[in-house]
Amino acid sequence: MTATVRVLAPAKINLHLEVLGIRADGFHELAMVMQSIDLADELICDNTADGQIQLSCDVEGLSTGDDNLISRAALLLRSRSGFNELGASIHLKKRIPIGAGLAGGSSDGAAALVALNTLWGLGHSTQSLEAMAADLGSDMPFCVSGGTQLCFGRGERLEACPSPASAMGVVLVKDPTVSVSTPWAYGECRRQLGQDYLVGEEAFEQRRQALRTAPWINPLQPDSPPPLQNDLQTVVAPQTPSVRQALGLLEQLPGQLRVAMSGSGPSCFALFADRAAADEALAAHRSAFVAAGLEAWSCSFEGGGVKLAP
Repeated sequence: MTATVRVLAPAKINLHLEVLGIRADGFHELAMVMQSIDLADELICDNTADGQIQLSCDVEGLSTGDDNLISRAALLLRSRSGFNELGASIHLKKRIPIGAGLAGGSSDGAAALVALNTLWGLGHSTQSLEAMAADLGSDMPFCVSGGTQLCFGRGERLEACPSPASAMGVVLVKDPTVSVSTPWAYGECRRQLGQDYLVGEEAFEQRRQALRTAPWINPLQPDSPPPLQNDLQTVVAPQTPSVRQALGLLEQLPGQLRVAMSGSGPSCFALFADRAAADEALAAHRSAFVAAGLEAWSCSFEGGGVKLAP
């Protein structure tokens, strides 16, 4: 065991989010490409060995009870260890906006698994941690290892993608007063687009294979940027003015390659050839985002998921 472990929990964006249809278990079958970015929360975990899991956060109003994915992940990991006396004091430094379609909560939960696995000296493999993460949330397995990955099923079935040719830049924006319910977004997708859903595993697999072999992903590169399909954007944007406004402002940025909403929103982003181009575009147009009431960040692609902080 060690005394203190610090880990970084990166956000993700969706470079592709395709709703294929309804699974036998009632969940939506998805075909996605997720990409980690270097906007990250930080978890600081101290060993207490008192059987208590204590969570604090530097953001007021964020629950630190047993409903938080960090607490749930800690309790699950301890229960699988068989050592009920294990304890930890965990502090979350929140940087990823809440309720933004960026998997901030999922990444924090994944970070707790990675951090406490190290803190408590449990020795679980990455694959074992991903399996535990799948019991807690659909995005969490991706958040453990991150980078660029194909995500199928509910999002928990991972397949590695070729490493991007270079780390592309990202300008990310969100209205801090707006959140979008993920269940609502999927419900609207089913209501509006359900007549076009695919049916059956054979049809699902054909779409998965088409995504696996898409030229733009083999590998990702600025000269052939991803088309950024997001089926949820189709139903969320018409009913969410801040999403439409964000997309419009991002489209005006010089040098942007593609623009889309991430996940179920309301965060939206623009891709750039590199971080310098993203920094320059945001610096020149930050006042427009501020005037619209939007928070904005300049980021870049991150090659992995949760990692130990330097």
